[in-house]
Amino acid sequence: VRETELFFESQVRDDRSVPDLLRAEYTYLNEQLARHYGVNGVYGSRFRRVAWPSDDTRRPGLLGHASVLTVTSYANRTSVVLRGKWVLETLLGAPPPAPPANVPPLKESDRSKPTSLRERMEQHRANPVCATCHTRMDPLGFALEHFDAIGQWRETDGGAPIDATIARDGVTVRSAKDFREMLLRGDDFVRTVTEKMLTYALGRGVEYYDAPVVRRLVRGLERDQYRWSALIMGIVRSQPFQMRRASSADETVKIAAVIDRR
Repeated sequence: VRETELFFESQVRDDRSVPDLLRAEYTYLNEQLARHYGVNGVYGSRFRRVAWPSDDTRRPGLLGHASVLTVTSYANRTSVVLRGKWVLETLLGAPPPAPPANVPPLKESDRSKPTSLRERMEQHRANPVCATCHTRMDPLGFALEHFDAIGQWRETDGGAPIDATIARDGVTVRSAKDFREMLLRGDDFVRTVTEKMLTYALGRGVEYYDAPVVRRLVRGLERDQYRWSALIMGIVRSQPFQMRRASSADETVKIAAVIDRR
């Protein structure tokens, strides 16, 4: 968690671009976390900035953080559903509907004849009731399947080789780098980050009548190379941030009275 906090803080303070959240070729590690990632040369409990090697395309950005990979897994195994749902909801702003009732649990792998999670999920998707949502979620989760339940890299799952290749919108994704670039196509990711920052700034959820403001903020970001400063200043200057909507005429009168007294 501390790695992710320091990483996000550095992104904002250094005024990086918003897409750099998924592309940044550095992170913050201490000795324990470095060992977890298989990184040498980091000693002590203090977190410090560490650049990923140029030939390591697996870890850059948030999707390589153990915090994200652990919170989107079960206690004993990964979950393509949780990870796919997290990507749809948190990164792309397109949450899937709630699952139907009485969905049977996923079968565990038989140790005498191990099967990959992909094979078991394909059997699960054979149910037409489940297929609609899983068709959207599962590929996004499979793209992260090389990371285990606590974010360590692996090549097999219970003895079965991992196939993390996916196809989405007619594009085949074969690596973690390809997956990051796929998520950054279009403006879904930038729009979602914009909506979440606006939610944080306003202290309320984004409503349908905020859509024009969100569009203006995204256009402003595009003009300024998607810098955090452009997003923050755009929100501060926006009408929802600067004006409070009175819920009734009585409340309007009370606010006016307070202003008069001042």
